[in-house]
Amino acid sequence: MSTSLIYRNATVYELLIRALYGRYYTARYRAVEGLVPDGASVVDLCCGPATLYTRYLRQKSVDYTGLDRNDRFVAKLTKAGGQGKVWNLSSDAPLPEADYVLMQASLYHFLPAAEPVLDRMLAAAHKQVIIAEPVRNMASSDNRVLAAVGQRFTNAGDGVQAHRFTETTLDEFFHPYESRVVRQELIAGGREKLYVLNA
Repeated sequence: MSTSLIYRNATVYELLIRALYGRYYTARYRAVEGLVPDGASVVDLCCGPATLYTRYLRQKSVDYTGLDRNDRFVAKLTKAGGQGKVWNLSSDAPLPEADYVLMQASLYHFLPAAEPVLDRMLAAAHKQVIIAEPVRNMASSDNRVLAAVGQRFTNAGDGVQAHRFTETTLDEFFHPYESRVVRQELIAGGREKLYVLNA
């Protein structure tokens, strides 16, 4: 199955993310980085080119492991000094354990049934699970052309992703986990919603 260009090239990936988030590009990473203390162990699911690590977490001396199905992104991370593992999160394999297990802008890849991924994240985390997920998406636009472009850009190798979260559906998704939720807020100019859950 053909992978979208954004997932084949780290530079294209970063350029598109910068274009989508504009002046909130840095803020979306800072919101997550601020929740991870110095020296913590971190597992980052669907880490992409690991921008969160190379620009924000590396300076905090974290023990970082990035998981991604893209071997090019994993190689880039390893070259930058982090630990990278090629990983298919659609499998049932237990995740590596860490103080903080996080995912940024990737939970939608597992819709319509993303609960098993979150359950495995909670099982792997010693302290907290951090998820920041887009709730305003080009792929769910009423404009058919924009929606088609947005969906085609997000084929990570397992097909076009037709499903996306809105703020309402994301809140509904986390409702069964409300006893674990310690923080929820909109970030990146309202484009993403951040959830923090105790392990």
